[in-house]
Amino acid sequence: MEEKMKAASNYDKALLQTKELYQYILDTSVYPNEPEPLKELREVSASHPSYWMGTAPDAGQLMGILLKLINAKRTIEIGVFTGYSLLLTALAIPDDGKIIAIDVDREAYEMGFPIIKKAGIEHKVDFINAEALGALDDLMANLDNEGSFDFAFVDADKVNYLNYHERLMKLVKVGGLVVYDNTLWRGSVAMPEDTVGKKYKEGRKLLLEFNKLLANDARVQICHASIGDGMTICRRLH
Repeated sequence: MEEKMKAASNYDKALLQTKELYQYILDTSVYPNEPEPLKELREVSASHPSYWMGTAPDAGQLMGILLKLINAKRTIEIGVFTGYSLLLTALAIPDDGKIIAIDVDREAYEMGFPIIKKAGIEHKVDFINAEALGALDDLMANLDNEGSFDFAFVDADKVNYLNYHERLMKLVKVGGLVVYDNTLWRGSVAMPEDTVGKKYKEGRKLLLEFNKLLANDARVQICHASIGDGMTICRRLH
């Protein structure tokens, strides 16, 4: 019950009109269809001081469908936290699939790792405890990796979203998907600057620039979805 209430308390993050409406979506469509390992990881993550950093379960549900629709096998995840999105990806891809998971915070990852291990999918995960730009550059140094990934999910430092995008446009194949989280930044991207709280100002500025770039990037077809804290789905065209 506690973890459900914590998720519902983020209804403003979901950009819905009422807390009750967000709770209705969770109770009716999300929680009843959430695999048991994901539920367990969500419950464990609720005790983390930064529990709000985890992928929203309704956003995770959308990601699971996208992964299945494109028959994803090789994926990249930038920003892992306790591993909710990582686990849902591992459950969606085939047994011989692989996820390159990159995060500087090993401690948060290890919080969720016992559940990942219990789910029997740890062999699909290659966790890289490093800064993402360097790790992506290492991947690009191997020419076999160019255009070899089906899917990427980015939920990390916003200051590098542009840098991640340029690298992922080389690593993800034509027809593949890249999903960026937090692209509506609690709705602040649509607010007058002088009404935005101090802790959101820098992220708002970065995401306004990033959203504009994606909207004008001829390399991708996009859908800016008002789910979670905003998710921009990019399909690489060329």
